[in-house]
Amino acid sequence: MNTSHHPIVIVGAGLGGLTLARVLHVHGIPSTIYEAEPSAEARTQGGQLDIHRDDGQLALEAAGLTDEFRAIVHDGAEASRVLDQHGTVLLDDPDDGTAGRPEVLRGDLRRILLDSLPDQVVQWGRKVTDVQPLGDGRHELTFADGSTVTSGLLVGADGAWSKIRPLLSDARPEYIGTTFVETYLYDADKRHPATAKAVGDGAMYALTPGKGIVAHREAGDILHTYVELNRPAEWIAGIDFTDAAAATARVAAEFDGWAPELTSLITDGETAPVSRMIHTLPDGHRWDRVPGVTLLGDAAHLMPPSGDGANLAMFDGAELAKAIAAHPDDIEAALTAYEEALFPRSESAYADAHEVLELCLGDRAPFGLIDLFNGPGLP
Repeated sequence: MNTSHHPIVIVGAGLGGLTLARVLHVHGIPSTIYEAEPSAEARTQGGQLDIHRDDGQLALEAAGLTDEFRAIVHDGAEASRVLDQHGTVLLDDPDDGTAGRPEVLRGDLRRILLDSLPDQVVQWGRKVTDVQPLGDGRHELTFADGSTVTSGLLVGADGAWSKIRPLLSDARPEYIGTTFVETYLYDADKRHPATAKAVGDGAMYALTPGKGIVAHREAGDILHTYVELNRPAEWIAGIDFTDAAAATARVAAEFDGWAPELTSLITDGETAPVSRMIHTLPDGHRWDRVPGVTLLGDAAHLMPPSGDGANLAMFDGAELAKAIAAHPDDIEAALTAYEEALFPRSESAYADAHEVLELCLGDRAPFGLIDLFNGPGLP
């Protein structure tokens, strides 16, 4: 089997990898993305994202997709409210259009990025099983079907459990003691009116120290919930999430005595609950320069969810593309410039992410989050 060579290989067709490929394309630089999923429709792409003015929106501007982005914004979804466990509203912040963090569905955002790329840029169903350095900054990738390619520049945009990261770093994601359990309610205003009213038009946070229920109204009258729990890995492992009814009952039991319009986000869920254990890389994760390879997004800086992960991944992709365009004949100079900015940016984002998680589930919950909303704004 012949091995083909590509000057720029991106592993992972998430938002970061797609943004990198798109901004490279804007600058007339070809790239190839290898993605393990069999197609763009292989799975749902998660919920709603708020796209921030200082990173995600700048990345989309660099990609020449601002108009396409504005066309998929979910109007009104920037509203937020904080409740106590009895359903009492402690803070109600309507969407007045000034927050600068418009909401879009992840799947819609991925679609406009995919649609902006030439055919064949994304190679679907190509799962990387091995990567080997060949010297001179080149690498050979082996796929599950036995095929191989070589790269001039290799970019790991392949998420938390990156296959590319070990070329640069021995760091591995570690569980931080917090798990999110994901549920959905559909046709919410008609079928779950009390819960829909409690959630409001945007995001709803019902929080106490160590646990909380966070829900978001999404386009299509959907309530998307993350039940947040500070629990050891053994506690999570003791729940059989293949038994939806038993798992739902076990998670709901942690919220005994809470208002029924809140607990119904758990008990009335119309999909099986999904456990998402939160892993992070070490704070301030960085690596020494290795010729011909770098990382972006969660592969580079996996951190607690704080609403900025997708924004950071897209910004990384745009900044890396711009660095390559600025140094077209010197990839190492481009990677050096990119990483010199990436590392301090990531370190700052780690601090913000830990702060947000502490405000949501720490000893002062929910009042720390209320103070944040009432202050200069989210980090």
